[in-house]
Amino acid sequence: MTSVRHMGIVVSDLERSLHFYRDLIGLRDAVINEETGPFIDGLLDIPDAKIQTVKLAGENSTTSIELLCFKNPSPKEPTPLNAVGPTHVALNVSDLDELFTRLSEAQVPFNTPPRVSPDGCAKVAFCQDPDGTFIELVELLK
Repeated sequence: MTSVRHMGIVVSDLERSLHFYRDLIGLRDAVINEETGPFIDGLLDIPDAKIQTVKLAGENSTTSIELLCFKNPSPKEPTPLNAVGPTHVALNVSDLDELFTRLSEAQVPFNTPPRVSPDGCAKVAFCQDPDGTFIELVELLK
C-alpha cells in the first residue's frame, strides 16, 4: 500500500452536500461526473447503477472525499457511530471555534460544542452532514 486515495460518502442530494462540504466546511471540488454502464455495474455489483460523483479535498491534502449521489438504486440510511465498519470521516481544520460558530448558524447539528482532548493535543467536535453522516472536526493544538 502506498497511500490512502479517497473515502466515499453516499449522499441523497449532491447540491445540498456540496454546499455543506465545499461552502461551509471549505473543501475544494472538481468536476461532477456521471457514472453508468457495464464497468460501474460490474465494479459495484449493482445492475443499472447511475451515479453522480465529485471528489473534494483540503487545501494541503492528497486524500480526497468522494461524494456519490445514486440516481439508481436509491441510497440507504446512514450508519450510526457504533456500527461495525466505517462510521465517520475526520477532517483537520485550522480554527474549530470559528467553524463551529459558522456551521451552527447554518443549523448543522453537533453532538457537543468543541472539546479539548484529555492530552491537550487537539480540540474536537462531531457534526453531521445533510444526510446524517458523522464528520469529526479536529484542530491540532500542539
